[in-house]
Amino acid sequence: MSTVYVITRPDFSEKDGAAALLSRKLCGFWIEDGKLMEIRIDRSGQSLLGNIYVGKVKNVVRNIESAFVEIAGGQVCFLPFSEISCPVLTNRQYDGTLKPGDELLVQVKKDAAKTKDPLLTANLTLNGRYFALTISGKGGLRCSHNLSEERRAFVREALGGLRIPESMTLVARTISGTVSDSGRLLKDAQSILERGEQLLRAGKTRTVFSLLSGQQPGYLKRLTDFNTSFPDKIVTDDPDVHTIVQSWMREERPNDEPSLAFYADRNLPLSRLYALSGQIQEALGKRVWMKSGGYLVIEPTEALTVIDVNTGKYDKKKPCQETFRLTNWEAAAEVARQLRLRNLSGIVVVDFINMAEREEQKKLLEFLRQLSESDPVPVQVVDMTPLGLVEITRKKEEPPLAELLRADRAKRQADEGV
Repeated sequence: MSTVYVITRPDFSEKDGAAALLSRKLCGFWIEDGKLMEIRIDRSGQSLLGNIYVGKVKNVVRNIESAFVEIAGGQVCFLPFSEISCPVLTNRQYDGTLKPGDELLVQVKKDAAKTKDPLLTANLTLNGRYFALTISGKGGLRCSHNLSEERRAFVREALGGLRIPESMTLVARTISGTVSDSGRLLKDAQSILERGEQLLRAGKTRTVFSLLSGQQPGYLKRLTDFNTSFPDKIVTDDPDVHTIVQSWMREERPNDEPSLAFYADRNLPLSRLYALSGQIQEALGKRVWMKSGGYLVIEPTEALTVIDVNTGKYDKKKPCQETFRLTNWEAAAEVARQLRLRNLSGIVVVDFINMAEREEQKKLLEFLRQLSESDPVPVQVVDMTPLGLVEITRKKEEPPLAELLRADRAKRQADEGV
């Protein structure tokens, strides 16, 4: 499989239909074998996700076991007690309770959505290449459950006598299992521990509402999602982006730097070269056609997303059950793609075409699970109900693509007084 990551500001016009909503926005387009799989819109200055602040408790509401905390810009956020295990307070020692006026370090776990305030956590997390660091008060080293005992032993030996502060937990990520150079593991662990210590030092000296750690640009964050494979090629036509990505790669992935290319052909923009317009329009539409002549109907609602699979213009010469089986398997691949492409999250229910044999149903579910492994966002294929509906859940990290673009269009119209 050939993977290309295109970073550009597409110059779409009205003739590109719904794709024009992305015109001149800095985006990262993840493409696999010519198919657009993901769109990362750079929301720097709009999204707070991952930011770490010195927040101030405005109110504590015991009956809902939560606190409301103010961060920079007067933004009030929601902090459930379940997201507090060993908080870092800057105005006093933590005694097991929060009080109005308390100042503490908080991290944005979810952006504001519709009527909901941003969601905070006091359990701070920093991500490195091979390790994640949590400031939880537990201390020590933990390893991803996906690592074998042999790989866990290798990681522990690589870190040797590395001192891990009692307030921090170092977590070896799944990707660490692919590294044979113990020096690289040790360097990444030392780097992220230093970042954690710098964060705690800054938190104790900076004023309330200060931003201590900001998010990476959206296009760069996708490259640090090491749950999935690294692209074969990264191409951009933006000089500033090229400089930023090149600098990051020299530090984090020096062996992959040759895969970065600067595109300078003004006669054929990157968005045209990779035929992005039509695929983006499809990602914002209700119906998605498949090669077999079948199609998906995708209906997001307030509570869940419903996807209906239809045979459409199927070949009537083929036996019905064989047609249904082929359509369902093609649909499963397209469903997995559309979840990523549209950034759908929460509960997703897929109404596949009925299959008579239980064994075929099991194979379809397993195929869906395999496809979901390449999604950088956690996906769980739950099961198939007695009515033949497949239940899927996908973690919400950012708003869906359509929702982001609607909000942006509404803001632009409001600014223009439309």
